[in-house]
Amino acid sequence: MALGSTGTAAPAGGRLANIGLAIAPIVFLLFWSAGFPFAKIILQYAEPLTALATRYLIVLVVMVGIALVMRPPMPRTLGQLGHMLVSSALLQIGYFGACWYAFWLGTSSGTVALILSLQPIVVSVLAPGLIGERVRAIQWVGLALGIAGAAAVILARLQVETVSALEYGLVLAALASITASTLYEKRFVAPHHPVTVSLVQHLVGAGGTAWLAVALETCQVQWTFEFAGSLAWFVVCNSLIAVSLLLYMIQKGEAARVSALFFLVPPTAALLSWLMLGETMPLLAWPGMALAGAGVILATRRPRLGPRAAKAVERPLPPPPRPFRTPVDPLLPISHPPR
Repeated sequence: MALGSTGTAAPAGGRLANIGLAIAPIVFLLFWSAGFPFAKIILQYAEPLTALATRYLIVLVVMVGIALVMRPPMPRTLGQLGHMLVSSALLQIGYFGACWYAFWLGTSSGTVALILSLQPIVVSVLAPGLIGERVRAIQWVGLALGIAGAAAVILARLQVETVSALEYGLVLAALASITASTLYEKRFVAPHHPVTVSLVQHLVGAGGTAWLAVALETCQVQWTFEFAGSLAWFVVCNSLIAVSLLLYMIQKGEAARVSALFFLVPPTAALLSWLMLGETMPLLAWPGMALAGAGVILATRRPRLGPRAAKAVERPLPPPPRPFRTPVDPLLPISHPPR
């Protein structure tokens, strides 16, 4: 009986895991894209920095509880912690602060999502320069297509509404901040436990946005049902579930599918904003979104290895040479490196 139950339990667990891995991309795409219209709902009742500080404080309380239970390893040196603080400030304060101010001024969710989706292109072009690699021609083509697609969407929106230069400046500042955060993390930040990363990021975000909100805003919040519900959704579905699904898919070896999902965020965000907020995307803007998505795909696609290169990668490395034993001290202990 025990063997039979064990034999049936394993395939059932595998099927559940496969179903979860199949559903995870859909749930992640919906939750991540819905963050754009939900942010605009939140900003109807609070100023941007005040709203962000409230969101960060709630998530921080949750993450502190999780950290007390899991006890993940913390940064060992002040240098590691300092690099994490810089990366977190660029992301949580610079990126989200500029992005939410653009929403507050009235920039459409689809336009913001499209411009921010160019971030992988910018990173793929700038990152090789930091480690001495050459930027491939296809990456420059992808950058050109991405810029052309974004320009097409912006021009299409200008035909139906007035958008100030400040709004686009804020979105570009958000793009620059998240790009800088990504590049800085690639260069200086060592890998850490996801709970540790989230804890530090939300601690920096809460402290920084709260200080700026006190200095620049009135810090007034209208605690309506719509605001509280949208904020609760943002904390649970976007900050906790969506990020957890993202890490789950990456750990399961789904990095390529995760990258492809981000290409679908702009149209999904535009569709959800139309359903939730009544925002309309001009007809001519949709080809621009497709052009920008094609640019992102080209710029972030890894080069294919030829047959010789593939065999060289698959060929096992030779065993390390044995250390030299001096004739003067024949009893000198030898420690072989792990193979």
